Amino acid sequence: MVLLHVLFEHAVGYALLALKEVEEISLLLPQVEECVLNLGKFHNIVRLVAFCPFSSSQVALENANAVSEGVVHEDLRLLLETYLPSKKKKVLLGVGDPKIGAAIQEELGYNCQTGGVIAEILRGVRLHFHNLVKGLTDLSACKAQLGLGHSYSRAKVKFNVNRVDNMIIQSISLLDQLDKDINTFSMRVREWYGYHFPELIKIINDNATYCRLAQFIGNRRELNEEKLEKLEELTMDGAKAKAILDASRSSMGQCSARKHA
Repeated sequence: MVLLHVLFEHAVGYALLALKEVEEISLLLPQVEECVLNLGKFHNIVRLVAFCPFSSSQVALENANAVSEGVVHEDLRLLLETYLPSKKKKVLLGVGDPKIGAAIQEELGYNCQTGGVIAEILRGVRLHFHNLVKGLTDLSACKAQLGLGHSYSRAKVKFNVNRVDNMIIQSISLLDQLDKDINTFSMRVREWYGYHFPELIKIINDNATYCRLAQFIGNRRELNEEKLEKLEELTMDGAKAKAILDASRSSMGQCSARKHA
């Protein structure tokens, strides 16, 4: 039999939870998935063993930094050594972060597991956490998360000496990505609309103009002299507008039939 415990890190403190004993951890997955949204059913398979609250926001920040860096903080070490069974070989500890799991296994000797059923259990704990811990409300838990999130983010920006350069680098990367996306989408428009009106590709080279024309023309069979003025406005070239109109009348493209329900 395997005794599964789960470690949950929250802005207000560490929580250690235990699940009923099973021969194979994977057998728990269907049960957890079924009851994760129902507090009553979730209580039947998960129980709170211990809760270690942080004494201050500064202590919470220290522990958050330690977990993110894969370091076992003294508060976490004390919790695990105090409440986990002494027979380490029969205990399996579920954690959300593989880095902190590896650190716990190396320093304290407890086998750790992530993903699979552990992720589903943590999802349920995250959802019902304010009901599992006595005296904790949903509002106070949210406030603690918000405060720790701001402190953690400020600390990360403060310690980054290249933060000004990073903003420039990120802006350039964003522009490059946008340019790639625009080119990709434009090629898709040319490819798909080209089945219907292939001659338009040879007449119009600019991607933005091509997309506007594809949207305006729609079914090439409906293009006539009345729309010539709008074509000239979009292409800013009378000769090209006339060429588009002529090409639409003798196009070799496929017909697009609209289906009405």
